[in-house]
Amino acid sequence: MINFRFKKTQLNNLPTAKFNRASTKKGSALAMTLVMVVIVAIILTSLLGYISSQIKYSKDRVERERAFQVAEAGAYYYRWYLAHKVSGKTAAQIEDFWANGDADGLPIGIDPINNPYIGTFNDSENMPVGEYELNVVPPEDGSTIVTVTSTGWTNNKPNIKRTVQVRFRRPSWSEYTFLSNSFLHFGDQSTVYGKIHSNDGIRFDGLAYNVVSSAKARFDDTSIGGTALDFGVHTTAGEDDPLAPAYPWPSGTVPVRSDIFIGGREFPVPEVSFSGVATDLDNMKVQAQAGNGQYFGAIALSDGKPGGGRRITLKSDGTYDVCAINKTNKTTHSISKYWKNDMSGTCDTCSGTCVTNYPIINNGVIFVEDNIWVEGSINNKRVTIAAANLSGGGNQADIYIGIGDDNLRLAAYDCVNMLGLVAQRDIRILNSCPEDFIVDAALLAQTGLVGIVGGTSGTKNSLTFNGAISSYLQTFFFNGTSGFDDRTYNFNNKLLDCPPPYFPTGTEYAIDLWDEL
Repeated sequence: MINFRFKKTQLNNLPTAKFNRASTKKGSALAMTLVMVVIVAIILTSLLGYISSQIKYSKDRVERERAFQVAEAGAYYYRWYLAHKVSGKTAAQIEDFWANGDADGLPIGIDPINNPYIGTFNDSENMPVGEYELNVVPPEDGSTIVTVTSTGWTNNKPNIKRTVQVRFRRPSWSEYTFLSNSFLHFGDQSTVYGKIHSNDGIRFDGLAYNVVSSAKARFDDTSIGGTALDFGVHTTAGEDDPLAPAYPWPSGTVPVRSDIFIGGREFPVPEVSFSGVATDLDNMKVQAQAGNGQYFGAIALSDGKPGGGRRITLKSDGTYDVCAINKTNKTTHSISKYWKNDMSGTCDTCSGTCVTNYPIINNGVIFVEDNIWVEGSINNKRVTIAAANLSGGGNQADIYIGIGDDNLRLAAYDCVNMLGLVAQRDIRILNSCPEDFIVDAALLAQTGLVGIVGGTSGTKNSLTFNGAISSYLQTFFFNGTSGFDDRTYNFNNKLLDCPPPYFPTGTEYAIDLWDEL
């Protein structure tokens, strides 16, 4: 039997120890590799998810933008539609359109919310891109505002929708503090807060907080002498404007003059025609005779001549008193006698058997085929008072305000309180008006002027005007010997949205307000 013996040192040098260390290193490398693979996989997965979400987000953004463009296209389609339906029509015809018209399949005034109009939007190659839904809210009584809500979407992503709301407004003559067909001159004591426009030139030396515009590029201002041409809107306050060169001129030619024209000045701009008001007066007469107000025919004076007219006293209880006039002063235009209601005799005052009371028909018109004297106040009523001789014979009719101690007031400056005065010729302030006279109304003198009664001397303290003045001829409230020492002209902003009933308006609807819902 053979015995094997080894030294201890030989046993310690066996290769077993070397083999175990190599295996450990290989296991660690494998584990690290697996960890790295997992980390890379996670990163790649996250990166791919992010890229995918960004691609989807980008596509959605593109579709959202296209949906917005489709919605805008719907609003502009309706603007185009309105232009073709109402352009060139009278105010009465436009009112008839809203009452009985059909907005291309949308039943106006019936149920616009539950029965909307849906149109298709095509690209430049006439291929359908998406659709828009229109909801139209027609004007309320006495308003010129039309509200259109357009919701658009694309065929690719019909669930992504964008909505815009557009307000269309038909401009009214009542949106100007001053509108005239003639030269206008505002002295250095004038402060005006609303828009001013003339078809002629304007000299403005006061302070204007809104836009002052003229239909003329330049004109000869005879109020300062000479024959040189001034800018269509110019000032002599402080340092005079330079003379106007030939038009068109390069940008920067017209001085800014923000010390005078806080709201800026614009010229030349399109003319506003006064001749079309005759059609509006015809419509007012028709409406009054049809029951949308009250009609009063002409009446003779005590000498049998035409031109007596009516005195109308507006009352805060929603009614008005009317007296037929028997005798007036030819110089001051004050009233001295009234006819009894049965024309059997006269009264010295507008009372008793000489007065008749009527309810104010809201959104109506009081039409007198003769002169009118107006006083009093309006409380929660909207009415227009018109004076015009449309039957032929006699003079054109005038309106007089400022009777005794009465101002001409509104209970509040809102859409439910509105007064318009329309005269075929003049609207004059009597010398008997209060020392501090306040007028809340929109005034229109078609062929004459709005101003004080001339031929007298003496001045009043102040005139505060809250409303709008349209005067064919130059207005004047101070002529050096009579009138008002201080004159302030404020604009009633509600006249933009809610002009007086049957007041002249433009026939074109323009975008007045735009918003995304």
